[in-house]
Amino acid sequence: MESIIMVTGKIKYQITLDPGVWIFDDRKVDLTNYFDQKVEKEDELEEYTKAVSKHWEREIREGAIYPPTLKTERTYERQRILNGTFGIPLRPFLENAEMSEDAKAVKFISKDSVETLPISEALEVIAGFSLNGKPLTEDGPIHVYYGNGSNVLNPIKHITKIEVV
Repeated sequence: MESIIMVTGKIKYQITLDPGVWIFDDRKVDLTNYFDQKVEKEDELEEYTKAVSKHWEREIREGAIYPPTLKTERTYERQRILNGTFGIPLRPFLENAEMSEDAKAVKFISKDSVETLPISEALEVIAGFSLNGKPLTEDGPIHVYYGNGSNVLNPIKHITKIEVV
């Protein structure tokens, strides 16, 4: 149970976070280049429409058979997941917990310290959950990276609990 993180405090729904399953989540981001690139907020519907259009065009061009390139792409994606360094935005989890109107900040409680961020900054936090394809067992289960990347070289480690205050 030491890899489980509770989200508690001034929320409607208490949430349990299990970083071990985030590798399968499509919302994960590659931390090796996430803070280097300019983050643009995209409309999810527009992104979905582009993906479907791209797939449709590919099927028209190549037919519905699966050419060897698809197999190669799957192999590459598998290798990327096995060797990658990933994080996931905390925004969806905090929003699903439904913070109360009087909530002002989020505390990230670690073994050594307590870091408090205003709600607006906490919604931009990225939770790192793997390093070079391995879970963060020694100093994890998650690392907290500020949304602006200012602590990318020194994230908050050993997070045990997240509390909305």
